[in-house]
Amino acid sequence: MKSYIVGVGMTKFEKPESRDWQYWDMVREAGGAALADAGVDYGLVEQVPVGYCFQPSTAGQRAAYELGLTGVPVYNVNNNCATGSTALMMARQFVQGGISDCVLALGFEKMKRGALGGGADGGDFATSPVARHYGIMAAAHGFEMSPPTAQIFGNAAREHMERYGTTPAQLAAVGAKNHRHSANNPNAQFQDVYTVEEVLAAKTIHDPLTKLQCSPTSDGAAAALVVSERFVVAHGLHDKAVEIVAQAMTTDTAESFGGSCIDVVGKPMTAAAARRVYEDSGLGIEDVDVVELHDCFSVNELLTYEALGMCADGASGKLVESGATTYGGRWVVNPSGGLISKGHPLGATGLAQAAELVWQLRGEAGARQVPAARVGLAHNIGLGGAAVVTLLRR
Repeated sequence: MKSYIVGVGMTKFEKPESRDWQYWDMVREAGGAALADAGVDYGLVEQVPVGYCFQPSTAGQRAAYELGLTGVPVYNVNNNCATGSTALMMARQFVQGGISDCVLALGFEKMKRGALGGGADGGDFATSPVARHYGIMAAAHGFEMSPPTAQIFGNAAREHMERYGTTPAQLAAVGAKNHRHSANNPNAQFQDVYTVEEVLAAKTIHDPLTKLQCSPTSDGAAAALVVSERFVVAHGLHDKAVEIVAQAMTTDTAESFGGSCIDVVGKPMTAAAARRVYEDSGLGIEDVDVVELHDCFSVNELLTYEALGMCADGASGKLVESGATTYGGRWVVNPSGGLISKGHPLGATGLAQAAELVWQLRGEAGARQVPAARVGLAHNIGLGGAAVVTLLRR
């Protein structure tokens, strides 16, 4: 059974503690916007998967209750940085399997200021779900005093530079591009524009990554209303409907733990999910117009270019440098500003990507509109690990 997104909404992504709100306020705003976008009453919603990472159990219920007290099932979803897209995938599966006709996927995060701790419980990596991942990094590169997540991705960047000759300027070009894109996104945490030189001159977080190549901690929420084809027809939602053509999730395999930071941060997972989506849809990366991908750090955007088949292994630095991934190029990647500049409230990120693509494919993205966009691809990844690739078509 086909599934469609007919309503999307999100809050502005904010610096933690800069706005007086709670996570349920965020969900009321984002979820209410998605329902209003579709013109659908919450009373028609049959199931509600809710994604978040840092709030307590049943926070999904507390948040969803802001939209109505109808007694529907609420599922609390936590899959690290891939949480939002995991909630979206659950919503799609309910619809695709014929279980429900109308499902609301919600995602939110209320975070603390400062860098993420890397998944360690009280600083003890031995008890962390990602201990094996960081063990791979430590064996190859040692362990430094920089923030753990920046460190593991920064070491992936070092490997890419050593293996393929990727330059610091090519990594910085990702940050400059995404900051430039976010200048046209009122929902982005940042709207400042920087040159490649300014990105390179910013404070080093873990060499070669500077602050302007790293996603910030953020507060915010996003939502998507997923419905069946018969729901679209019954409620006259053809003008709103964007089809989820294919979607796949993969988790770590033995390949992830072969000793390379490039692999342990998720490139093999992304490649496997992308292959499955292309096979299921009959479409390829050559059919895609606009991409929202998981640029938690600039290097991950380059790794994802390669994993999605946008270029050969090792050629991603030259690809971004050529202008192929911005306006006027072959694809527009992260027109929203991506995680680097739009922000990264973990539970909301995957759903915010979906919202951006829906707006793009409907022609509703305003100053950041990708001309004649018909097919969009979303990529959301979480260390630990999970990768979700979603293909959308208008």
